[in-house]
Amino acid sequence: MMEKRREQSKGLKKASRPGAGLGAMGNLVGGNMVGGAKMGGLEGNMHGPRITILVREFEDFENYVGDVARSFFRQRPELPFLAVAESPPYPPLALPVGGRLLVLSPSPDQPPQTHRPEFNVQTEFALLVPDGMELDHGRQIERLIRELEGEGGGPVRLVAAPVLTRSAVQCLHLRVNLREWTATYTPAASGSSGSVCTALQGDAVVLIRTEDLFNLSVPLGRPLMSSLFVQTSLRGWKVKLLEGLSFSASHRPLFSSAHNQWKADSRLKDSTDHLMHSFGLKHVVLPDDQHQWFGCSKETPRCFGTVLDDTPEYLYIERWTPPCCLRALRETTKYVINILKSSGIRYWLEGGSLLGAARHQDIIPWDYDVDLGIYLADVPNCDYLKNLDSGSLVDANGYVWERAVEGDFYRVQYSEANHLHVDLWPFYPCNGVMTRDTWTEHKQDVEFSEHFLQPLVPMQFAGITAYGPNNHRAFLELKFGEGVIENPQYPNPAKKRLDRSRTLVS
Repeated sequence: MMEKRREQSKGLKKASRPGAGLGAMGNLVGGNMVGGAKMGGLEGNMHGPRITILVREFEDFENYVGDVARSFFRQRPELPFLAVAESPPYPPLALPVGGRLLVLSPSPDQPPQTHRPEFNVQTEFALLVPDGMELDHGRQIERLIRELEGEGGGPVRLVAAPVLTRSAVQCLHLRVNLREWTATYTPAASGSSGSVCTALQGDAVVLIRTEDLFNLSVPLGRPLMSSLFVQTSLRGWKVKLLEGLSFSASHRPLFSSAHNQWKADSRLKDSTDHLMHSFGLKHVVLPDDQHQWFGCSKETPRCFGTVLDDTPEYLYIERWTPPCCLRALRETTKYVINILKSSGIRYWLEGGSLLGAARHQDIIPWDYDVDLGIYLADVPNCDYLKNLDSGSLVDANGYVWERAVEGDFYRVQYSEANHLHVDLWPFYPCNGVMTRDTWTEHKQDVEFSEHFLQPLVPMQFAGITAYGPNNHRAFLELKFGEGVIENPQYPNPAKKRLDRSRTLVS
């Protein structure tokens, strides 16, 4: 397996070299042609150095990239050293002779290979190092290579060693669920050196095969460690944090003033926001159980546009309702139900929301609104509803109450900016049958016996106790068909069908 991978690496290097036209770039990372190294050494037979040093995570306004390069050149002057930036740093980097800068942003007067890293790293391995670290001796790199080669074709595709700072490097387990737009970090079992896990927290030097690095969609995104481990964990790759090996930190703290630290923190936040948006991650759970949100809020529009054919756009890209949208729906549901209760309005979970309560005790994971039935006769009891014939009302908490333009029902939106909503469907009894004056085209919008509502029964839904029909199974099968609870399906299977083999039903 190791020989096979070595051949793949050679193939990549050959394919990555343009036949002509690179000129000086061909010497950018080639180094001196030095042969005769043993397994685990830094030079390969007739292929020059085996490893390129990459510094990606640094700030242009204050950095020590030049010092990092000099520490490597003192110990291993033949190794290619590449600083990678999105745009030309200002002020310019002060790199020693032999160190080079790769700018990722394309220039209209340059060929594509000038800004693509895979054309500029021609070695078997890439060593990703943070700003401010220092190489003490070449044996540190040799150890990393031996450890990675010793893993053969197993799941460990990266090896790492900590950079000694005030905070230790922690081994983490990372679970990325793209369908639910979520990444969850949890501490690894031991959390100590020698651990095998799927992500790291803290300053570390990371070794990866070049072919693996450039098989990632975004090989050198920022923040680098977040970008790297989101992608590797999705591929089932693991990282081994080595025991008994560490690197020095020649410059800590990295920033000499509180202002520069603030600038760095602000840029980290911006780059994290951009990365999560590009990866489609809207909710990150950190190891200490803190939650970070990168989606919609009360001040921003919801994450999806107008729903056509009962099929929201995210279903077409194999995603479910974004977690920020679900959070907003839960908040709106709790708020509306509290007002209905305090106003003396009889309500019950309707349609897909009742189905979600029966199946998940929550909103259906791909649903985009909440439906409640109410008694029409009770509407005058609620100040927010009784005067809605003449437009909408924004209450003191920013929720928007309105009569829906699509039909004879009411709608409560999360905010003026964010149109996630709860729909209130008014019914009235006629000879023991709950009916309405107008109907939608939805198949579940039908008359039903009032005995389902006498009495209403408590049900868990969206983190609260709500009320539903007293025989919810019969009620749901009347509206949706037999077996609807046990057989989930998207709202419009003619447009998009649920792959049930990937679905766990609560």
